[in-house]
Amino acid sequence: MKNVQSHKYRLNFRAHKLQCQAGFTLMEILLVMALLGGLVVLVLPRIGDVLNTGQEDTVKIYVSDTMKASLFRYRIDNGRFPSTEEGLQALLTELTGAKNWRGPYVDELPSDPWGNGYQYSYPGQNNTDSYDLYSFGVDGVESGDDIGNW
Repeated sequence: MKNVQSHKYRLNFRAHKLQCQAGFTLMEILLVMALLGGLVVLVLPRIGDVLNTGQEDTVKIYVSDTMKASLFRYRIDNGRFPSTEEGLQALLTELTGAKNWRGPYVDELPSDPWGNGYQYSYPGQNNTDSYDLYSFGVDGVESGDDIGNW
């Protein structure tokens, strides 16, 4: 009988020991939450910078490469770039000034990543012998953050 009671005591002791070690203390949970909160505070502002950089790169590629091909095809067919008044719409629909229009030269005129239309002028102020194609950037108004093909 003594052996059975001793065995029960050891089982109860082990079960009690496991119950005490099975979970985390409130202090451990609060410490982990504080560390995670600190990481979020440090990392979250940087995510916005990464996303903005990606949008700016998209605009640079669009104004420097994507639209360049369409505008040069228009120029080859018509002997000139669209005027400022005709704008990029001349790539979609035939206008009266186009001699040999073979478009449309683009499927659509997309907006920039911030929902604004791209700006076009010919002759350009920055590219006096060619055209200016640009986005107003994040603020949506003509300012120092404009992204163009210059």
